[in-house]
Amino acid sequence: MAVPARRTSKTKKRMRRGHIKLNVPNLQFDAATGEYRVSHHVSPKGFYKGAQVLKKDTDAKA
Repeated sequence: MAVPARRTSKTKKRMRRGHIKLNVPNLQFDAATGEYRVSHHVSPKGFYKGAQVLKKDTDAKA
């Protein structure tokens, strides 16, 4: 069984684990809709760059 010859220091351990973290989504405030949205994505209301690009279907299919 492999056993390390030397103890790994706190600095080396933390440098190795430095990239292990949660990613925060890049949210931008959209003035057209007044909501936050992810950059370079269509807002929940269907707006992109101030223009409506998607229309929600109001008909509920049963």
